[in-house]
Amino acid sequence: MRGRGLRAGLKGWGGVGAMAVVCALALTFALLLPLIPSGGDGSTGTSGPGLAYGSRARAEGGCTDEMAKAPEKQTLSPSGADGPTIEAIKNREGEKRKLIVGVDQNSYRWGYRDPNSGQDAALEGFDIDLVHRIAEDILGDPNAVQFKAIPTDQRIPAIKDGRVDMVVRTMTINCTRLGDVAFSAPYFKTGQQVLAPKSSAITGYDGSLAKQRICTAKGSTANTTLVEGQKSGKLVSSADLSTTVPNQLDCLVRLQLGEVDAVVTDGALAASQAAQDPTVELKGEPFTAEYYGVAMKKDADDLVRRVNQVLVDYRQDTANGWQASYGRWLSATLGKDPKTSEPPTPAEYSRKS
Repeated sequence: MRGRGLRAGLKGWGGVGAMAVVCALALTFALLLPLIPSGGDGSTGTSGPGLAYGSRARAEGGCTDEMAKAPEKQTLSPSGADGPTIEAIKNREGEKRKLIVGVDQNSYRWGYRDPNSGQDAALEGFDIDLVHRIAEDILGDPNAVQFKAIPTDQRIPAIKDGRVDMVVRTMTINCTRLGDVAFSAPYFKTGQQVLAPKSSAITGYDGSLAKQRICTAKGSTANTTLVEGQKSGKLVSSADLSTTVPNQLDCLVRLQLGEVDAVVTDGALAASQAAQDPTVELKGEPFTAEYYGVAMKKDADDLVRRVNQVLVDYRQDTANGWQASYGRWLSATLGKDPKTSEPPTPAEYSRKS
């Protein structure tokens, strides 16, 4: 594994051609879709006084690992009512009257541009479907969205700085993040998994990772889990965690170049990457249980409640909602039965208005 060049025999997305495509797309689409920088103000004017039982109170009440296993209990009950945050969005004038959303543009089947659709291909994927649904509910137009490409490590700063109204980007709900942002109810269930070449002796999150170079994205749950795993002894101390990248897809490129031996990320994303590159595969079972949520400002309680109401309706809409989107984008990589990926029913909240 070590010291080798680009693995021979790669086909499809995973080959040398794929490397060129990925790099070209990254450069091209960075020009097409605004990229969230590392700093700056750029306020979207979405802050406002919170409602009763706001997310600030939830954070102050504390969050434990056990509570994080039930993220549907760490949010606000759904409501279709407008509030100060939503009114600020609706009051934007002219072409600026759009929902500003931080997304990924390089996660296959989640938020990406089909390389076969040309330079002007629209963003598509499971997360993008949800964004259009939210925009339709709030602004009456599913296309009233300004997408902003956002690196993994800039998701929370972009929300806190007011550069986006929300982030819909395979973002795991956890206690640390609940101290910085507010989350919707969970909309997808996944878990951390190991991705490695099929020819590798790595078998999963176990002793086979000894002396192996593992890539994770900066600010990701995967990185935090591995670092904490070494401290607690769950992960062998000789595993090399020094390779971190701004965007998770960069790990797949590093793996293809032979610069790392394995990637750890959400199983849902890893499955899509395995579909891109037929020479890699998931190793072992998921070793965590995690849930994706829509992230928003901590004081945007009316927006949180509205998104939660959208999620209730989205899950109940079997023809054009969650299940239809799963079938369109994820069934090919995660299996036709969506039950293992379904989060707790959004309507089942312990916290009431």
